[in-house]
Amino acid sequence: MFKYLIALLFYSVTFHAMSSSLAKPYHHITDEKGNTVAFRNSEGSPSRSTTNSKHWSFRKFNEAKRKLDMSIPEDHVIPKSVVIKNLKEFEYKNYILWIGHATFLIKLGNTTIITDPFFSKNSGPLIFGPKRYIDPAIQLDQLPKTNLLLLSHNHYDHLDYSTIKNFPYKDTLALAPLKLGKYFSKNNFQNVKEMDWYEKTKYKDLNITFIPAVHWSKRTLTDTNKTLWGNFIIEYKGKKILFACDTGYGNVYKDLGNKYGPIDLLLINIGAYNFKALGWEKSIYHATPEEALQIGKDIKAKKLIGMHWGTVVLSLEPIMEPPKRFKENAKNFGYKDEEAIVFKIGEIRDLDLLIN
Repeated sequence: MFKYLIALLFYSVTFHAMSSSLAKPYHHITDEKGNTVAFRNSEGSPSRSTTNSKHWSFRKFNEAKRKLDMSIPEDHVIPKSVVIKNLKEFEYKNYILWIGHATFLIKLGNTTIITDPFFSKNSGPLIFGPKRYIDPAIQLDQLPKTNLLLLSHNHYDHLDYSTIKNFPYKDTLALAPLKLGKYFSKNNFQNVKEMDWYEKTKYKDLNITFIPAVHWSKRTLTDTNKTLWGNFIIEYKGKKILFACDTGYGNVYKDLGNKYGPIDLLLINIGAYNFKALGWEKSIYHATPEEALQIGKDIKAKKLIGMHWGTVVLSLEPIMEPPKRFKENAKNFGYKDEEAIVFKIGEIRDLDLLIN
């Protein structure tokens, strides 16, 4: 009898341990069988007020949008011929180039990375969605050879299906959040890897870690939060670059700073936050310039580049307001003027000089 009780206790403890090890993390929403059916932000993250959706009106949004000053400074965009010339000159250097919005080229050693490639004329299905008012710095067929593609989430201004379909280098390794790999596989990408939060992978001499963002996902009427979203840390020779887009502010960044900081260079969204004309203060899923600086402070970033502005109207702040607020408020968060960086579209910089 005693042996039977000992055996029963052993199997009970073992079963409990196995069940615990199979439990999904908090950000996975599961069905009764334990299958992941949706995702959510980290515990303690801000949540969207149910009243916000009641105020949403395309009519009001478009009326307010028509009142925006769309004047673009002449020096906001570098001519394509100059961009192509500069790319050639930087061919054997480590560099970062802003193509526009959340699309960067980042060259580290023998690896060229592209982030959230968005080259279409509008950010929506087919011919619908907000139209870009600034073209990409270069065209898709002018891209240098890429080796690694980082996709943050499935919104149309980040997961651009036409760009993925026509991407010229299908041997590029595509790293995508959970449930988004299919967009690459069915468009003949040869190497695709889906990643969950805190998962790591290695590519040549780079270490890539996928970490949480405060955001959401949606492409259709029925797929809200059915696919994951997040940020990427790129580690190369002891240096860390964080591509964070899109994200709102959340306490999770203090935890991430303690776990992964310091970060040598943070690429962070600073636009698409103002919805006051619709009756609600701001987006909780797109950081204001000040919140972006706070994220930088929380995650222990040494330098920041503000992105996700100056390309397409997704909200109602004046189009040149984000970089102005970003620069003006940098000192309030402990950053020198040269540490809170604003690129022109098409601008390229030497990464060794930028982060050393």
